[in-house]
Amino acid sequence: MRSFETNVQELRAKVLREVAKLVWEDNLVGGMMDIQEKIVPGPEATMRCCIYKERAIIGDRVKMALGGDKFNPAVVEVLPIACDECPVTQITVGPACRGCIATRCVHTCPKGAISIVNHRARIDHSKCITCGKCLSACPYGAIIRNRRPCELGCKGDAISMGPDKKATIDASKCISCGTCINQCPFGAISDKSFIADAIHMLQGTRKWGYTVYAIVAPSIAGQFNPASLGQVVTGLKKLGFEDVIEVALGADMVAKRESGELLEKGQLASSCCPAFVSYTTKNFPELAEKLISETPSPMVMTARYIKNLHPRAKVIFIGPCVAKKHEFQLGKTMGAVDCVLTFEELWALFESRDLDLTALEPAQLDEASGFGRSFAYSGGVTAAVAEALKEKKTDFDLKAAPCSGIDACKLAFLKLSKGVLDANFIEGMACEGGCVQGAGCVIRSPQNKSAVTQYAKNAGERTIESAVATATDAITGKK
Repeated sequence: MRSFETNVQELRAKVLREVAKLVWEDNLVGGMMDIQEKIVPGPEATMRCCIYKERAIIGDRVKMALGGDKFNPAVVEVLPIACDECPVTQITVGPACRGCIATRCVHTCPKGAISIVNHRARIDHSKCITCGKCLSACPYGAIIRNRRPCELGCKGDAISMGPDKKATIDASKCISCGTCINQCPFGAISDKSFIADAIHMLQGTRKWGYTVYAIVAPSIAGQFNPASLGQVVTGLKKLGFEDVIEVALGADMVAKRESGELLEKGQLASSCCPAFVSYTTKNFPELAEKLISETPSPMVMTARYIKNLHPRAKVIFIGPCVAKKHEFQLGKTMGAVDCVLTFEELWALFESRDLDLTALEPAQLDEASGFGRSFAYSGGVTAAVAEALKEKKTDFDLKAAPCSGIDACKLAFLKLSKGVLDANFIEGMACEGGCVQGAGCVIRSPQNKSAVTQYAKNAGERTIESAVATATDAITGKK
């Protein structure tokens, strides 16, 4: 199967694979302590200062693979023992310092932390409060603020350096986008996994008499190359899933309903991306309450569709999104989706059962329209809503603002708050490029969009209305 983008992802996936193997074998308690030595056999360290630290970090990863800190409401957590390689001195004097006689940096510092030694500015970090005033005071730009990759990547300003000089996450600001997970070069930040819960659900079908359905996000296209999507579907059934349903079908339902909501309200913001919804709710609460669509996300719509057909079914969402792990536990969506896995975790599941996807006969996955499948990349929701309006035969003048990434979403809402946004529909995507670049992807690449584009084309001439009508007929029993 396709290799991972970084060694950090590979290490994370190895831990998930070993945990999954033990859960399948019902040997978690007996074998859990052996995972550290299996992944870090020694005797020489390959990643850290010593094998003992490497093994301790693996131990923390095992804990995250089993759901992490149960008392921490956040989906994303810092592994403190792994967070120690970043520079802790945030403000430093760089080589551009000329030792000028104006010494604006000295005069602007409110704590007297800067002095001139041997014709160069020097910062006493025991006094520095990292206010940053000296940065703008220096005419040479010689004073530099060093920010950790996780801090730079966090658009919700939820990450800061704690008293112990380790990263800390403010759960009240975190939007669970998962950007920090991929930004940290040492893998010191991770999302909680529910892979053990998923396996237990699959194992319980015979004992408890329910069935388990996998619903897959459209961004799955191309994620498991060289295996085809049809072979991935067969692989899921080999794992024990009763059937596999496209979340793109739920996206068609969302496009139909959101277009109607837009006609009714005149102005709307999409509700598909939970990280975008969380960001706007926390930072623009009044606008979010007024504008965020009341239509559930495609994940929830698909799950409800299945449970209308099969009331005793369990539904596991599989996608690129860490924020979905938070969404499925919300009160307004609880009961629709029973578990969430990322593509990385699905890779671990396949590996834990020694499944060679390329050797499997492909199965069909063909329920949604191309517009529903296009929800996976930025601009796709807008295109689907435009198509749904067209199919309604309305003359509504759609003025859309597709926002790729939180910075773009923030700018749109700032303009909206000042009354200068010329748009009546805001499509918000927390990940730049859309779900095809989600934190839970096996690889984030420009090719991901190309794979989904081809996947959308494979839907042919199927319309949003026909896809939704077929699904509705399945629920009502019509033929």
